[in-house]
Amino acid sequence: MGSRRRRGQHHGRWVVPSVAPAAAAFTAAGLLLVVVAFHCFLSPPLGGGGGGVRRHNPPFLLNKPAELRRNLVGTVDFTVPSGGSRLGEELWTSKTAHHFVGCSDATKEFADAKAVTEPNRYLMIATSGGLNQQRTGIIDAVVAARILNATLVIPKLDQASFWNDASDFGEIFDADSFISSLANDVKIIRQVPDRNGKTPSPYKMRVPRKCTPKCYENRVLPALLKKHVVQLTKFDYRVSNRLETDLQKLRCRVNYHALKFTDPILEMGRLLVQRMRAKSGRFIALHLRFEPDMLAFSGCYFGGGEIERRELGAIRKRWDTLHESNPDRERRHGKCPLTPEEVGFMLRALGFGKDVHLYVASGDVYGGEETLAPLKALFPNFHSKETLSSKEELAPFLPFSSRMAALDYVVCDDSDVFVTNNNGNMARMLAGRRRYFGHKRTIRPNSKKLSSLFLNRTSMSWDTFASKVQMYQKGFMGEPNEIKPGKGEFHEHPMDCICARTKRRTGPSKPYLSNRAREAAGNHTSDAEFDWSDLDYGENTPLGGDSSTETDPDYGRIAGPDIPELEDILSD
Repeated sequence: MGSRRRRGQHHGRWVVPSVAPAAAAFTAAGLLLVVVAFHCFLSPPLGGGGGGVRRHNPPFLLNKPAELRRNLVGTVDFTVPSGGSRLGEELWTSKTAHHFVGCSDATKEFADAKAVTEPNRYLMIATSGGLNQQRTGIIDAVVAARILNATLVIPKLDQASFWNDASDFGEIFDADSFISSLANDVKIIRQVPDRNGKTPSPYKMRVPRKCTPKCYENRVLPALLKKHVVQLTKFDYRVSNRLETDLQKLRCRVNYHALKFTDPILEMGRLLVQRMRAKSGRFIALHLRFEPDMLAFSGCYFGGGEIERRELGAIRKRWDTLHESNPDRERRHGKCPLTPEEVGFMLRALGFGKDVHLYVASGDVYGGEETLAPLKALFPNFHSKETLSSKEELAPFLPFSSRMAALDYVVCDDSDVFVTNNNGNMARMLAGRRRYFGHKRTIRPNSKKLSSLFLNRTSMSWDTFASKVQMYQKGFMGEPNEIKPGKGEFHEHPMDCICARTKRRTGPSKPYLSNRAREAAGNHTSDAEFDWSDLDYGENTPLGGDSSTETDPDYGRIAGPDIPELEDILSD
């Protein structure tokens, strides 16, 4: 083997001339050192170094030189041009966006809250998860109170989950605006009135996921009539995706008008936007979502060799009910988030040039700076809230994960183009909001089609690759007519709250769906557009025995095993 390898070197790039034996031995030793050095470069770093700090192996530093070359930016066969496309404004905005407008006013049939609210019915809500998962719970809490003709108590935020944020409602959202904006829809108070000088203890229960109005009347109303004060626990996605139009419009009034961040959050978020616009007239905001927990749960493989498999596999063991990972299957089904490099390739292929400014909203990226390096090479104008602000400016927000997430929310909402790398709560919430306020460009990767394209990208020219990306992304660019009526999750596709503009400005806007189309879609609105967020935590029986408190988190479970913190980790 050794002799054949040396003979091969005479005919390749590495040529060893015929020299004296001593010189030949010296040369051979030098070559051996080169080989050893190259091997050390590709080998993973040893753990447990001098300071006890372990350097994470980046997911894209591979052990095989051929695989390493495949992941480099700008190889000989796959050179990315620096300029953008000729699409111009069409790339940044939709041609048809101005034909539609948000419309969430109540109809004449929707009675005033004063006329329908019953005395001695108080509904309390305990939300669950990160900022945007809790946002869905707050929105649906208002709807649930309206269904039950109850007075809503300001929702209690989740302070004990994975996110570990001690903020209360008024430290993230403007409570006064929340109460006053919805005064005609639902009566909202800050706390339950005392009875005989004491605060009543609520009866705690849990409703199933996607509970319909009939479900609330059958399960919660009897408890409310008997106990008067009911708290619904772990309240996330506990109201059906399918609701009558007036209740859907109520959802929109809560989400897009009543639920506002506090002034400190808004002021800091707007300051970040101003600094982005000072650097460039317009910018892209990217919700990257490439944290270790997200990758481990996905069951996907991202090219990091045995180290990646070992590290992510150890995290995945937290959820012992998950099936054994099958990376190839997950990628074929479009369940794998794109790598930072792949996101960069997608955006460049769509026509965004190297000079575009990119704001990245993300937690701790798996692999750190080395993972982000290819994306930064494609978009050198790379920014985050940490790079745009001083430590002193971020200090009031740093100890609170939800407030930090709220800053990203404000910047992403105000960006010219928003790009999401998953379909979690923040992505859905912002996609729906951007549709409601003018169909601002929102890009979601068509992961199912793009996955095979990325794997084979070095076998084609850049022009061919870019053409395929543009073809696959049709229907995933945030255009007004991308989804069929009645399909999709409501927070992402609030079709009941989007109207087509009439030609005359003085005339009323027409509903986006005609009455006939709305009626036809009513029985087909999907409640099955979820993946991980479909996993339920069980529920309490409607009014079992004499117990008035929830003594166990899984009391009355009816729907299989629980997965601790699963949604809390992955939701936002």
